[in-house]
Amino acid sequence: MKTKQINRRNFLRNVGAAGLAGAFVSKVSANDPNKAEPNEPVKKTVEHVGKRKLGRTGVEVPELSLGAMFDVTNNQIALNKAAEWGVTYWDTANGYAGGNSELGIGKYLKRNPEMRKNLFIVTKASGAENVLEIEQRLRTSFERMNTDYIDLYYGVHGLKNPADLTEGLKQWAADAKKRGAIKYFGFSTHSNMANCLKAAAQTDWIDAIMTSCNFRLMQDKEMQEAVEACHKAGIGLIAMKTQAYGQGEDGERELMQHFLEKGFTSGQAKIKYVLDDPRIASACVGMKSVSLLSANVAAVLDKTKLTLADKKVFSDYAKRTCGGYCIGCGLCNGVADGISDTMRLLMYNNWYGEKQMARQLFGQMPAAQRQRMLNANLAKAEKLCPQGLAICALVTQAARTFA
Repeated sequence: MKTKQINRRNFLRNVGAAGLAGAFVSKVSANDPNKAEPNEPVKKTVEHVGKRKLGRTGVEVPELSLGAMFDVTNNQIALNKAAEWGVTYWDTANGYAGGNSELGIGKYLKRNPEMRKNLFIVTKASGAENVLEIEQRLRTSFERMNTDYIDLYYGVHGLKNPADLTEGLKQWAADAKKRGAIKYFGFSTHSNMANCLKAAAQTDWIDAIMTSCNFRLMQDKEMQEAVEACHKAGIGLIAMKTQAYGQGEDGERELMQHFLEKGFTSGQAKIKYVLDDPRIASACVGMKSVSLLSANVAAVLDKTKLTLADKKVFSDYAKRTCGGYCIGCGLCNGVADGISDTMRLLMYNNWYGEKQMARQLFGQMPAAQRQRMLNANLAKAEKLCPQGLAICALVTQAARTFA
């Protein structure tokens, strides 16, 4: 038992540097008369991540999906390795990396057209305000990615208001499916998530939802109820923002120390926490480096379950540090629209290293909206915040950081 634990620990710690291919054993049997001679290279079999059903669609998707919110045109190795390890659910959007995310996938498919049938490609209609703009963005995605269909299309990128799930949107989705442009339809949400999920559960035309979901959010009773409602309605759920970084935490040393003793990094443990919930079809994680991709694949392949004690470490930590994490409830937007988005952009900047993207997205907010937010009574927003975030200081920090 001790040897097995040490082997697993070494595997999880070292796989990021060494690469997964060297960690898997050849399937060639010692009794196989056709086995390779000693001087011949042995072809090793790479294990793929497991799959889960995506709600009532019945289609199976990888438990780990590639969040391609980066310039994929100049990082084709991430796509090659993801495909090699069975991470064939690729999530992108019209606006990611100024279009270079979709263009990068198109570059890959131009070189590897035979791979299209093996991929589950997901993209989003970034910034679309009506069905005409949704259609235009879909056509742009076709051109960029060298494909004539999208497996899952998020017609609303960042749903905040359930009222935006209109009859016109429903009709557009039905038509797009009928003509073979998309297979499945849904939306992404990272603000007012619980209400958006509950509203979707009352419909009969939303196939899948990408929602913020992590060890912090799953402590919330309303979020748990929303996830359960979607699960019962047969809506496939994809988890994003699995790492749940807060504002200004000092390296999460507490989590790191606990889980390194068990052979995981805290990041790997966070993914395992999310996937421990069978209602979640896949965890979508931004992975633009092969070392991060391989470490996360290793975490998913490892079958060790988190214990109740491990989960308590997460819940206790979430409670102690809740004042540094925005749960995206959207209550602050009642004071000034854009506050919750600003909190999210600070997370991108401070924790994910996406400084240029965060600055760009902040700059895309209408100037009048940014000014209203800066002039608003942010002390009132702080009183509304269930996490007790220092919204005044954080909005000021954002304005200075993204200026």
